[in-house]
Amino acid sequence: MSNQVEIQARNMQLTEKVKTYVDKKATKLDHYLPALEEAHVQFTYHKSARNTAERNVVEITVRGKGMILRTEERGDEALAAFDAALDHMHRQIERYKGKHYHNKRGASRPDDIAVDPAVSVDDTGELPALIARRKKFHLLPMNEEEAIEQMRLLGHDNFFIFFNADTGKINVLYQRRDGSYGLIEPEMG
Repeated sequence: MSNQVEIQARNMQLTEKVKTYVDKKATKLDHYLPALEEAHVQFTYHKSARNTAERNVVEITVRGKGMILRTEERGDEALAAFDAALDHMHRQIERYKGKHYHNKRGASRPDDIAVDPAVSVDDTGELPALIARRKKFHLLPMNEEEAIEQMRLLGHDNFFIFFNADTGKINVLYQRRDGSYGLIEPEMG
């Protein structure tokens, strides 16, 4: 492997066995993405964490030519958190490769997009942004609890747009990393 792996520990000591395990696993990341130049793995122990399953935090950061990917996972054991972070990093690498290397389902790359001659150039001499897909849907008035239930029923994991009957405004409901929900309430300014 041409890239180097740097391992750090904060508020804890790593044994040689753990360092060897991490080095062996992290050096294999360039098999998934050859452009990787370096990997940084940081173990942190949070003694005062409320939940024991969140005391060990592992951050993996990989760098390559023109890209940085980072993941963070928590666990009750350091190696379990590392394995979870490594799995998450593999998924991120696949997602990165899908966007930058693979031409999925015949999708065009930005360089290959043909510009329709009917599209006009704006005053700055630039083409307007190309919108790949437009979607329209009807908003039904509902309160926040109904929106959470609707979001779960539809299987929307990232966000859900709804008309808040209590405030009379359009809101965006999203699920946070800790499993709780966040609510975006746009205002005209």
